[in-house]
Amino acid sequence: MKIVVKIGGAALEDKSTLHKCARSVVELAKDGHRIAVVHGGGSALTRTLKLLGKQSDFINGLRITDAETRDVALMVLAGIVNKTMVAEISAAGYPAVGLSGGDGTLFRARKKKTEGYDLGYVGEISAVEPRWLEAIWSQGGIPVLSSVALGSDGEYYNINADSMASACAVGCHADALIFLTDVPGVRDAEGSVIQWLNMKEVAALVAASVIGGGMLPKLEACKQALKRGVGRVRILPAAQAESLSQFYFSKLDCGTEVICA
Repeated sequence: MKIVVKIGGAALEDKSTLHKCARSVVELAKDGHRIAVVHGGGSALTRTLKLLGKQSDFINGLRITDAETRDVALMVLAGIVNKTMVAEISAAGYPAVGLSGGDGTLFRARKKKTEGYDLGYVGEISAVEPRWLEAIWSQGGIPVLSSVALGSDGEYYNINADSMASACAVGCHADALIFLTDVPGVRDAEGSVIQWLNMKEVAALVAASVIGGGMLPKLEACKQALKRGVGRVRILPAAQAESLSQFYFSKLDCGTEVICA
């Protein structure tokens, strides 16, 4: 099977959790699955921007990105975060190849339009060229993708990593898309994790302010993946990454399965 795993949040910040995620990804690959990893790195980017005296502002979970912020994002996401993830997977016993969305024009971006706001160099994926993923898989490797991509104007754009993971899953016809994150799943109004979330229920949860912030682009990414042919989509807590290997073969008690019924 082809499985896209998105790793973000605390999993990239906490060494033990990152080790656990890397080991789980390698287990899947050793079981014969073709795995692509897409990572975020927002916390590292915010921290670096702060060191440079730049404030981070967000609209609906998306970072406002001027030219200087974009350049720092390219340095942090395609640099230290990507190469750290490659090192972790390699240490867990499997060769990994780190790429940005601009390498080989693996991903093409266009400027993201948000009503009433100009987000700057924030993009959305307009095209995917999966042959580079296939080439890495054919040689027994795991592609590790940072969430920046080139536009037709030759400019790099900062891409929400959840959206990039969704576009990757659609573009390579993945069987599953799994988000490893720093929250236990999508919560209801009482704070309990929703085990099965139908996308039809999301609008009401947003209107009631039960869902907001960074969960908004994540759920939009889930919806787009399911609508465009990805078989299963699940949000899992990174702290329980070991459950990845049972994803298709047993009932999981953690996280949220997102469905379009």
